[in-house]
Order: sequence, then C-alpha cells, then structure tokens
Amino acid sequence: MVALIPYITAGDPDLPTTAEALKVLDCCGSDIIELGLPYSDPLADGPVIQAAATCSLARGTNFDAVISMLREVLPQLSCPVSLFSYYNPILKGGIGKFMTIIKDAGVQGLVVPDVPLEETGILRMESSKNNIELGELRWGDWNSHQRQCPSLDSATRHQTGATSKLVAVGFGISKLEHVKQVAEWGADGVIVDSAMVKLLGEAKSPEEGLKELETFAKSLKAALI
Repeated sequence: MVALIPYITAGDPDLPTTAEALKVLDCCGSDIIELGLPYSDPLADGPVIQAAATCSLARGTNFDAVISMLREVLPQLSCPVSLFSYYNPILKGGIGKFMTIIKDAGVQGLVVPDVPLEETGILRMESSKNNIELGELRWGDWNSHQRQCPSLDSATRHQTGATSKLVAVGFGISKLEHVKQVAEWGADGVIVDSAMVKLLGEAKSPEEGLKELETFAKSLKAALI
C-alpha cells in the first residue's frame, strides 16, 4: 500500500488549528504527517506555502510554541510526524540541541531542504543519535512532469530501483488522479502539500477548513487503498 503523507504549515491559520489538523489527518489514515516550521525565507516552497509561512510568522508563531503544541498533541496520534525545517533555524540553536528538543517532543523525522552538502554528515550523525529519520529531497514537480521536463515517472522508477530507502513523491500533487498516477509509478508514498495548506489557509473559518481537510484526506486515502 502506498503511504499518504500530508503536509501542513505550523501556525497557519493558528497553532490551535494546527493541533486539530494533526488529529484530523491522523484519524483519516495518514501514514506520516509532515509539519512545516514557518521560516522567513522559504526558497524551496511555492507561493501557497510561502504565504502560509508569512501568515504564521505574522501571528507570532515560533519554534518554542510549535514544540509546546507538539508535546501535547503527538502522544494522541497513531502516525509519526516529521518536521520540515530550513537549515538556518537548526544552526541557530545548535544542531544537537535542536535534535534533542524535537526528539523529546515526539517527532520522528526531519527534512531539511537547503542543507549544504558539506553539512549533511553532521546533520545525519546528530539525527541518528536521537533516532530521528533524516529524509532526502530530489527536486522536480508535478507541473514540470506535465510538460515532460523532467519526467517524474522515470525519475520515480529509477529511485525506487536504486535505493533500499522508501521513496515518496511530492511537490504540486493536488488531485486524486495525481495520487493514483504516483502509485502506478511504484512510489512508496505520496506527499500532498500545497493543496492541504490551501484548504486550511483559505477557509472562511478554522472549523470549515478542518472539515474540508478531513474530506480531502479521506478521499486521498481511499484512492491509495
């Protein structure tokens, strides 16, 4: 079965809604939830997630507040949560300290999109010490695939055949047909990010956003079973 990996931004529209969204996504059968830490210069993100990060930071969301929320929520979840963080905030407080903090909060994974190649070794060592699974990114997106530049189809098949690690495909996946196509390519998981973030960020109210999130997540999970 292909894993469903939804992504949301911490603090958009606010942290209490993020806490509820984590619970909703867990109840909908998510296999892993990716939680983005808002950052002021999110170069690896598209406009939807950039806007969500800006909104979150404007509301005063910070690392300590996110960790405090996770300490309360993660014990209630059945699926693991992985953080998506840029490298500078990790360096700011020290890599080892960052890893210890997120481990103690119950986080099980980490993705760092902009870590320099020469820094990967220390990041991997510290994550391993704390039993944090460090994910790796390979760039490409759905819209590029639709223009055949590059082909995510062949890239996915190559990656799944070249590594023993799990391969998940994301960036720009927003429709049921996208999810089904990725499953046909042989991917181990599918990451749905901007579409999830947009539902929460553009809803008329947090309650409405959570309902739409639940409906969407359930439809994606059903498509992967």
